[in-house]
Amino acid sequence: MKQKAFTIFKLLRPRQWMKNFAIFASILFTGQLFTGRVFFTVCIGFLIFCFISSAIYIINDIFDREKDRMHPFKRFRPLAHGDLSITEAMIVCVSLAVVSAYLCTLVSLPFIVAVVIYILLQLSYSLWFKNIEILDILALAAGYMLRVYAGELISNFRVSVWLLLTTIALSLFIAVGKRKSELTLISHIKGTHVEAIRATLSHYSEALLTVYLSIFATATFVFYSLFTSIEVPPHPDFFPGIDIPLPTFLPLFFQRKWLMVTIIPVVYGLMRYLQDIYEKHEGESPDRVLLSDTPLLTTVIIWAILAIFIIYFLLE
Repeated sequence: MKQKAFTIFKLLRPRQWMKNFAIFASILFTGQLFTGRVFFTVCIGFLIFCFISSAIYIINDIFDREKDRMHPFKRFRPLAHGDLSITEAMIVCVSLAVVSAYLCTLVSLPFIVAVVIYILLQLSYSLWFKNIEILDILALAAGYMLRVYAGELISNFRVSVWLLLTTIALSLFIAVGKRKSELTLISHIKGTHVEAIRATLSHYSEALLTVYLSIFATATFVFYSLFTSIEVPPHPDFFPGIDIPLPTFLPLFFQRKWLMVTIIPVVYGLMRYLQDIYEKHEGESPDRVLLSDTPLLTTVIIWAILAIFIIYFLLE
């Protein structure tokens, strides 16, 4: 019984739920993270995306179970490995859909529309887009971006256009990195045909994906730098600001620009992720990279702590 429960839990791909934390971006950068009612509502949205994404992963695993059996990592997934039957997987999928439908009755209609668009996008990706080069990358990135926009819709707090552009660039960076790592991984396994596992990979070259990665890594850095230097997140009234005396040659530059400090971990994170892709040949699964790379995970945690401290305690 315990083994069956663990297998079902593995089927849900809980590591992928980390992507859904993007839904909190709107309240983090608008000073509402610790507003109880808003935070609770966004948590419901987070759960909806977790359950819906897991249901879609199950559907995707059902469609791809034959191809997954030829993949060096995916062949250990419950359906590809034969640990669960299709009937059992469908029961879990329907159960997740029912719970998600109930939770949707507790949130706003615009957010539900975003969820429906996300479902249609993911199903379209599973059926068509993942077999069309370039569109497969755009569809993957769109899934990341929708989470941030859904956070706006459920909280009614809008984030800066520069942050949205950062999200777009970072989403494309991660999506391209995923394809780059898949291509490297599969092409280095003897007797494995790239076309048989993922047809679109045969249309990408290592050089082309390298150019894509350079473009979107640079765009992420530029947009995030502009966000931190131009936008000033509102300071919540219920947190006292900290007055830090500055040397006389710094005030004009640093006045209300403390958020620029977070550029440092962002740059390191981008460089570290690129190192994982090119030297360690990882990146095929962004969640696995984040959890297995201690320096990268530490950097993300430091960035989050710095952002919260600066927005909620330092800025006035």
